[in-house]
Amino acid sequence: MQVLNRADGALHYRIDGPDGAPVVIFANSLGTDLRLWDALLPLLPQGLRYLRYDKQGHGLSDLWRADRLQDHADDAIALIRDVAQGPVVFVGLSIGGLIGQRVASQHPDLVRALVLSNTAARLGTPDSWQDRIAAIRRDGLPAMADGIMQRWFGPDFRATPQVAPWRNMLARTAPEAYVAACHALAGADQTQATAALDLPTAVIAGSADGASPPDLVAATAALIRGASFDIIPGAGHLPCVETPAAHAAIIAPFLERHAR
Repeated sequence: MQVLNRADGALHYRIDGPDGAPVVIFANSLGTDLRLWDALLPLLPQGLRYLRYDKQGHGLSDLWRADRLQDHADDAIALIRDVAQGPVVFVGLSIGGLIGQRVASQHPDLVRALVLSNTAARLGTPDSWQDRIAAIRRDGLPAMADGIMQRWFGPDFRATPQVAPWRNMLARTAPEAYVAACHALAGADQTQATAALDLPTAVIAGSADGASPPDLVAATAALIRGASFDIIPGAGHLPCVETPAAHAAIIAPFLERHAR
């Protein structure tokens, strides 16, 4: 177990790859832990160092605040400085993509390139997140899991036994951590800051994504000068789980160009 001790708690992470190699950091979606990337990593270039971590209150990390996007960005910044010890390529999915946008906008010296998957400069509205918070407090996460799976995955994947671990991962997330992240998303609007980004950026959407539809993701790609935009046919919100080969086919060449 690898842990970064922050002022208020422990942040669990894992880093794989040769010492001294360039680092790629991955930031997860809401309701998942660092195992989100398990199927993708073996398909990415060798000779790089891959850093994954559990957001506050997710997986094996402590929860101490995390109700602002800045709290999550500060955790990522600490990992980049203390563990990666230098600039990284930042790969973020969903809220992880918002974290990446915030870090890149505040500390361009720490992010050499950016991969934004199934995310946007703003996800949802304050009212939609408040509605979700109220539903969690009323009914609990397990009662919402089936509806969330419909937004996460296409029908073919949902019909397989492979969906069960992801449903369980979501349902077993500490509700206070999920609610804190919902508060962070309710207040997160990176539109102006993201429009000012000037670094290599790849933006990826899934055609069957019910949480961040392709048009929303495309609008964020259009904000960033020179950003590429790809849609993975049939993929939902978590293409690294559902269609890892197609996801890697976009990310791997980008890393070859910008991570070394």
